[in-house]
Amino acid sequence: MMLRLVALCKLIFLAAIIGHAQEPLVQNFTYVQGAVVRGDSTQKNISLVFTGDQFADGGHYLQKLLKKEKIPASFFFTGNFYRNPEFHRLIKKLVRDGHYLGAHSNEHLLYCDWTKRDSLLVTQEKFGSDLLGNYQEMKKFGIERKDAPYFLPPYEWYNDTIAQWTQELGFTLINMTHGTLTHADYTTPDSQNYRSSNTIYESITEYEEKNAHGLNGFLLLAHIGTDPKRTDKFYHYLPSLIYYLQNKGYQFTTVAQLLNTD
Repeated sequence: MMLRLVALCKLIFLAAIIGHAQEPLVQNFTYVQGAVVRGDSTQKNISLVFTGDQFADGGHYLQKLLKKEKIPASFFFTGNFYRNPEFHRLIKKLVRDGHYLGAHSNEHLLYCDWTKRDSLLVTQEKFGSDLLGNYQEMKKFGIERKDAPYFLPPYEWYNDTIAQWTQELGFTLINMTHGTLTHADYTTPDSQNYRSSNTIYESITEYEEKNAHGLNGFLLLAHIGTDPKRTDKFYHYLPSLIYYLQNKGYQFTTVAQLLNTD
């Protein structure tokens, strides 16, 4: 009787695993906590990714630069960003130019504890309503769910439960590729973790030159705008970075193109 009970428990456990399985892993892709964090590391493709919530001071500069260089990029904005009337003209231009525009949560929530990553700070219901609220704001600019299947979490911080909940809503969780300091372009001189734009730039070239696969498949994340206290704006280094990467043979793609497995 006890053996049958143990066997039954095992079957229930396996059924639960199968019922909540993540999508199959793709060869040469990199995953962390259930999210895709790097595309094919054998191909010289790279995606420029920009997130936004409160600030957009670099928006029109980036829009003009990318258009001039004929480079597609990916932008992940919160519902706060999409709702801000001051940013509407910029959003419409980015849509018109053919960039990927996606979700970054409706209210820029923190999903899990900074020190205990498995400790959730939101319920599944709160997570779902917040994320779908973000897509409702995107719809006002003609961006449908089918146009934006990839979701980048706020603060770039999440766990495997968030990845599972994202999948259950019909989306795929992604995150930046670690290894460079581009995500630190929001830091201000008065903060302990401040990184100058020159330091950030050098972290990219150093990684590219020292790693066997360089920046292949990278989701290189920075911010579309930062606090006014930071006057050393990293987006002004992008013309040099684009030139550097093109000379290295990289092709720029949107995240949808980078992670497409069809």
